[in-house]
Amino acid sequence: MRYRFTTLFTLVAACCPPQRATSPISSEQDDGSGEATGGGDLVEPVEAPPMSSYDRIARLDFNRRAAELALPLFWRTDADQDGALDPDELVRLWGWDGPSLDSLVAGGAFTPAFATLYASMLEPASPAGADDVETRRRTLVLDELAQGRPTLVETDLTGASAEDRAIVDRVARAAVIVERIYARQTGSLAHAAAVAKQEPASRMMFFRNQGPFCEAPRTEGEVACTALPLRPPNISGLYPEALQKDPKFCEAIARAPNAAELMGHFSIVVPGATPGTWAAKPYHLAYKEDMEAVAVELEAAAAAIKSAEEQPFAAYLRAAARAFRDNDWEAADQAWLDMGNKGSKWYLRIGPDEVYHDPCALKAGFHVSFARINPGSMAWRAKLEPVKADMEAALAKLAGRPYKARAVNFKLPDFIDMVINAGNSRSAHGATIGQSLPNWGKVAAAGGRTVAMTNLYTDADSAEALLAQTAALFCPATQARVSAAPEAALMSIVLHEAAHNLGPAHDYKVKGKTDDEIFGGPLASTMEELKAQSAALYFEGWLADRGVITADERDDARIRDVAWAFGHISRGMYTAGGVPKNYSQLASIQMGTFLRDKVLVWRPDAMAANGTDQGCFDVDLAKWGPAADKLMTRVVRAKGKGDKADAQAMIRDFVDARDQWAKLRDVITERWLRAPKASFVYSIKKS
Repeated sequence: MRYRFTTLFTLVAACCPPQRATSPISSEQDDGSGEATGGGDLVEPVEAPPMSSYDRIARLDFNRRAAELALPLFWRTDADQDGALDPDELVRLWGWDGPSLDSLVAGGAFTPAFATLYASMLEPASPAGADDVETRRRTLVLDELAQGRPTLVETDLTGASAEDRAIVDRVARAAVIVERIYARQTGSLAHAAAVAKQEPASRMMFFRNQGPFCEAPRTEGEVACTALPLRPPNISGLYPEALQKDPKFCEAIARAPNAAELMGHFSIVVPGATPGTWAAKPYHLAYKEDMEAVAVELEAAAAAIKSAEEQPFAAYLRAAARAFRDNDWEAADQAWLDMGNKGSKWYLRIGPDEVYHDPCALKAGFHVSFARINPGSMAWRAKLEPVKADMEAALAKLAGRPYKARAVNFKLPDFIDMVINAGNSRSAHGATIGQSLPNWGKVAAAGGRTVAMTNLYTDADSAEALLAQTAALFCPATQARVSAAPEAALMSIVLHEAAHNLGPAHDYKVKGKTDDEIFGGPLASTMEELKAQSAALYFEGWLADRGVITADERDDARIRDVAWAFGHISRGMYTAGGVPKNYSQLASIQMGTFLRDKVLVWRPDAMAANGTDQGCFDVDLAKWGPAADKLMTRVVRAKGKGDKADAQAMIRDFVDARDQWAKLRDVITERWLRAPKASFVYSIKKS
């Protein structure tokens, strides 16, 4: 289970040079550094002489235009604050094809090739196509890209050992292949060859979104917004196309005689031996060639590890390689847990985990989350380790019968600094900033492992964007309490992820049935995430009452909780295909409840803190505690008793109802979406 956050900023459109960029799910392979090998077919323009100063494009505009041109380039920071791009400020990104950094920078100076590329970025883009239909499609694609702000996550290996460099290279190679496996799962791989022939903006959208369809709030519902001139059908790769013609095929699977087999998390559904029947095909057989390729890279990474202290990491790499060959993910889970318990400096999770991408919320999506351990987690462990059993007892008391408190063995979150997200972990907008895994099996039942990603949204651009967004929605008194410091958001991340291991979770059964069986996959996912985030709101006060945190820390976290909820509300409650957005729905339930209980107060005649928008929200912190207690009780009781009717009532009252709260959600959406969301890009610095 994961905790997500989104934040936004402003971008505009640009033009297109003659380079050809490709997604890693096409035929090209990445060597781990971001330099693609094989294919490419770059058309070399006539080179221009280098300019005296590259100061004609502002830094944010340069990064936006590079994205629209499908160029794997990023202006890291204006370190000398001279307004000009310098050679040591240019970054080559991981993940897609394009010019190498060596071809653009040589001897500490820009080359003529870069001068030509830079000149092509000076003029605004024209979306003109062959006809009005194509022009509109390209215009929508540019609007889709404009709703994302490229945000860099860079890992510096300039002083790293040969062992560490080899590990990163091999894992990065594996990540490219995992993206291809995930593309098979989503069905997007079928469109890769056709998209590769389109203009750069469409190619970039396909890479960012990991598919041809628009996902940003303004364009998600636009049928014409697609990376291909003719919109393809949105068909999952997890189920036969014929089966998906039934709009209720998920329910049909659940009613099948072999439902348990078909609903397994680590298989796809294929036609059965006789017409009209269906069977499960395990992942290691369905994706055999790519699974073997990942296994080879993981074994190579393990072989590169010679240091005694990293042998537990090597053991996990070998266990994960075996799982890619035999589908035994529980054995890999145990090795993964041991790696964390034995103090590896690396964090890697590679394989199938989350189900949010699946229209039936059943099949685990392949992903890579690769990071280095940040020692800052020790402070939070010291705070929560002594009280985690009491936290379980508190939720059990709220849940009531039949739920009973159980022994709590989970390890509190590790703090990690991300290196690469790939596959199901790489989102078009925003990012996972906390995660508890695995979701099933013996390791999950014993508490699993929880992490908080600490190097995301810590850049100055993200902080500036957040304060601008909250100033458009909060009244001045509440805005004065907003903290953009990472610590203000970190508390909820830690508590959210810890709470996935508290109270009734996915493996808990009521009358022999799991939450998937009781609520159905999508609603079960929403309820589990609602439980975890409501627990974060609840435990902030609980910890402050016990002196574990200060009142100021509690209140800073609470205001950021509201901002987090506004960000997810702005994304809408359902996808264009009608699939529930779990985080958006839980945020709407929480804030709708708080509006009803007068924690969240709408002042229609007051001016927002930005001084331009009329109507704003105040947060009455004095009423937070009782309202959070009541919400937590309702949610954990619905989970503990398997009360599907009450879960549906929360959706009906706070998600689907067209009332005052729905109108205020529209206000939140309009103001929050004035700026684009962070779209994370990754780079590995080697020299």
